Amino acid sequence: MIDIDELRKLFLFERLSDEQLSKLAASGRVQTYAQDEDVVRQGEPAECFAVLLEGEIQMISETVSAGTVAMPRTSQPGVYGGATAAYLGDRAPLTYQHTLRATAPSRMFMLPAKKFAYIVAEWFPMAMHLLDGLMSGGRMQREIIDRRQRLTALGTITAGLTHELNNPAAAAVRAVGELRSLIAGSRLQLAQLAEDGIPPEKLRALIEAQEACTSRLGEQPQRSPLEISDAEDELGEALEEIGVEDAWDLAPALVSAGFSGDDLQKVCTKVGEEHTPKALHWLSEAVEIAQMLNEVAEATERITTLIRSAKQYSQMDRAPFQQADVHELLDSTIAIFRGKIPPGITVVTDYDRTLPEIPCYAGELNQVWTNLMHNALDAMGQEGTLTIRTAYDEDEAIVEIGDTGHGVAEEIKDRIFDPFFTTKTVGEGTGLGLDISYRIVAGRHGGEIKVRSTPGDTWFEVRLPLREPAATG
Repeated sequence: MIDIDELRKLFLFERLSDEQLSKLAASGRVQTYAQDEDVVRQGEPAECFAVLLEGEIQMISETVSAGTVAMPRTSQPGVYGGATAAYLGDRAPLTYQHTLRATAPSRMFMLPAKKFAYIVAEWFPMAMHLLDGLMSGGRMQREIIDRRQRLTALGTITAGLTHELNNPAAAAVRAVGELRSLIAGSRLQLAQLAEDGIPPEKLRALIEAQEACTSRLGEQPQRSPLEISDAEDELGEALEEIGVEDAWDLAPALVSAGFSGDDLQKVCTKVGEEHTPKALHWLSEAVEIAQMLNEVAEATERITTLIRSAKQYSQMDRAPFQQADVHELLDSTIAIFRGKIPPGITVVTDYDRTLPEIPCYAGELNQVWTNLMHNALDAMGQEGTLTIRTAYDEDEAIVEIGDTGHGVAEEIKDRIFDPFFTTKTVGEGTGLGLDISYRIVAGRHGGEIKVRSTPGDTWFEVRLPLREPAATG
């Protein structure tokens, strides 16, 4: 039987009387466990309440939705597990809800579940009712807030993605509308040239000139607005000299394609002076059509890129656990956030491209990046610098997300990962973002997340193992 003085040293029993400690010691037993031996195993009958006396243990839980979740190891005497809800009587789970594993040689005080339930009910009747209400109410509250948190995050992502998609979609619609009128005008110009009797060989020369112009679109050297204006004035004057109507309307499109006075002379020579004015009208409209097509192509490519980023972010077509490039995950999260980043905030990425792929639940890591970036943007307001950088140290990948906001006060650094703890005003935060991030990084991936902060320089550092952890259970 365990000595009551050893029980008294445990924070769990420090306020009990000698008589209560004696009854407690007589009700349980001390049992030793080797390293990597299970103290209790999830799914087996919940028969004992286990308390650590010395050594080190780890709690491991397997759920359908989250897979295997391993909590950090602990060596603090008095930590407990097993049949912790036995005091609920018939409403207590019949099996262990988690596994307790000795991660070092350990001694445990094992109290039968029925004895534990009797002691709580007899010695602490008011506490038992409070714990009962706290457990059932807390579970319900947690489920509601978790669900609302997911819906809020989904709404934020959807709003940002919709905003980002709206711009290229509107550009494509506008370009298509202009294309209709341009193509109709181009057909009429071509028909007019045919009616004027332009020879086939001269029409072919005009089409070749059009191909040369459109192929140069987007390849012109960078010019200042003043240089472009001077070029348009020069070309407009040259067009007027040869009798081209609306010369100043044609010049901008032709100049954008690199059309110069030498090109004008070549067109005059190839198609003849009598056909040159109408040929240049058709050529200008052909260049505008090519520009509109390029705009449609760019807009649709932007839409495709955004959808690709959304799929990468959500991992909707990937296996839950996979080898993933952490840079792709970060970039997809940044792309989703583009619509929410104020103009005054600069995003800087500093990636170590030698970082290998990591084994991870990619969709869940994206939730971590989302939470950390969202907090950074909130901390900065309308101005600042958001920095994302990566590195690796031996067998760990390192992702750091920094901001130039107001920082995290020293007195609350130890609490920011606690569930429901938030520094935001009522209605603006649930206090679950960093808690969820911690559970994903530490529990799901066996990694580490920590913060270092001074006003104007806050960094959240996430460390993730580069090797897949050994299977547990």
